[in-house]
Amino acid sequence: MPIFDLPLAELERYQPDLAEPTDFDEFWSLTLAEARAFDLALDVRPVDAGLPLVDVADVTFAGFGGHPIKAWLLRPAGSAESGEVLPAVVGYLGYGGGRGLPVEWLAWANAGYAHLVMDVRGQGSAWSVGGETPDPVGSAPASPGFMTRGITAPQEYFYRRVMTDAARAVDAVRALPGVDAARVAVAGGSQGGGLALAAAGLVGGLAAVLADVPFLCHYRRAVDVTDSMPYQEIVRYLAVHRDHEAAAFRTLAYHDGVSHARRATAPALFSVGLRDDTCPPSTVFAAYNNYGALAATRPETQIEVYPFNRHEGGQAFHQRRQMEWLSAVLGAR
Repeated sequence: MPIFDLPLAELERYQPDLAEPTDFDEFWSLTLAEARAFDLALDVRPVDAGLPLVDVADVTFAGFGGHPIKAWLLRPAGSAESGEVLPAVVGYLGYGGGRGLPVEWLAWANAGYAHLVMDVRGQGSAWSVGGETPDPVGSAPASPGFMTRGITAPQEYFYRRVMTDAARAVDAVRALPGVDAARVAVAGGSQGGGLALAAAGLVGGLAAVLADVPFLCHYRRAVDVTDSMPYQEIVRYLAVHRDHEAAAFRTLAYHDGVSHARRATAPALFSVGLRDDTCPPSTVFAAYNNYGALAATRPETQIEVYPFNRHEGGQAFHQRRQMEWLSAVLGAR
């Protein structure tokens, strides 16, 4: 894949005009208030995952609409019994994936963190197993996938529910014994990176944000410059529903990671692949360049650029960088 987006020097100063709704903050304030009116219903059940060095628990908490959301909790073996209070990482998943098996999520627990891996409602059959978290809410006709479910009405959009779940996952991890509520980070790649940005804008007091090749950012630019999925789901929908363009992009504006990033206050580490045709670099830099713009004091931000990589980004190299950075930010070591 050749470099198809703007040159790096232009990406570094890319500041697109945002069609941000005037009631963006009110929309999300009411959404979170509705979700938090339900009891968190936190349920934590230890499971034997065959991992003697890691304690694993099957977690359920109430997300959007009070719907039960599943998660895995992993932490160093014996840390809860010893009374140790750990920093935590709330992990969000890429598009189509489920929480999988505990053995897939060992890195953060082995680095000394409590790690909550949130299942994504309705997903879990594309690249990692899931299915423990159904989405009980239907939608009007949509193109295959998740991007256009409820796209003509902000209140009905699929990602309104998922972004609310992401915020409630932070509430859940902060309520766990043995977790330092003041040292909670959110992290994810692709869809998970977009959800980390949403959580960063919706939840106060986060300690750090790790947004790896984030999806769900600058939708208008994305559908104009890439013909890759999942953004092409929007194009396919609008190619059929030719009269829904204004309504669709109005809905997407309430769920744009760029707008959420503007409201973030925690330090952040991003990553981008300059040959990424799934999440085009300009959409990532739109969020990065706007990150913390509305904060009283703009937080520290860094971005790792992988010039020769596509949507895989830095993979293990970047995970190592994330661990070094997060340890320094949280004082975990």
